[in-house]
Amino acid sequence: MCETVPHSEQLSGKIAVVTGGSRGIGFAVAEALVPLGVDVVLSGRSREGLESAQSRLEQAATLKGSGRVAIAQGDLRDSLHAEQAIETAVDRFGGLDILVNNAGVGRFKNVVDQSVEEWKEVLETNLHAVFFCCQAAIPVMRGRGGGWIINISSLAGSHPFAGGAAYCASKAGLDAFTTALMQELRQYDIRVSSIAPGSVSTSFAGGTIHETAPWKLTATDVAGAVTDVLRHEKRSLPSRVEIRPSKPS
Repeated sequence: MCETVPHSEQLSGKIAVVTGGSRGIGFAVAEALVPLGVDVVLSGRSREGLESAQSRLEQAATLKGSGRVAIAQGDLRDSLHAEQAIETAVDRFGGLDILVNNAGVGRFKNVVDQSVEEWKEVLETNLHAVFFCCQAAIPVMRGRGGGWIINISSLAGSHPFAGGAAYCASKAGLDAFTTALMQELRQYDIRVSSIAPGSVSTSFAGGTIHETAPWKLTATDVAGAVTDVLRHEKRSLPSRVEIRPSKPS
């Protein structure tokens, strides 16, 4: 009789990089992975924020077999910093099996009011940085015989709204990039998936768009979708997961 591997053991010993990992969805993803035995590298721009997140995760990792935590500080809009984040996983933990591209920024203004600098910041953070991280991660994953790349997108990519042109364009581009990458890599047992949440209660965009509200999704809801995707059997590729509040305002 074939025995099913318990969910808690399917991810044990894996190595992950989570971008934007010091807070919000990224921290929630790391918080879900570490107790499952995944070694996690948190990537972010603020060393203080990363060190605080690392301390919180390590203090909470009381279960036997919990994963270890490392940090990689840098701005992923710079391809060298993206490479360094992946190298940290290889140097500290011996490889890379999971890349969660979560780092993102939103600047919500009408096009006529948006500065060139804001436009570039959104596109470079939400799209260019994902390309840089994937390009650095793919050779490592191919060398290990496979892996997972999960890109945190948004329903805004397929449902544009006024005042969100830059953000919506960046997520639409990310969706197209993810689909193309999925088709490129599945022959190498590297599965690529997009998780697109709707409104999430986080401090994203300074609390102006995603402020706390009881009807909104939580970062933990999105993290749960990430772990669910990672637990799929090899024959299964959930290439896009959409999550919406069940009772929106």
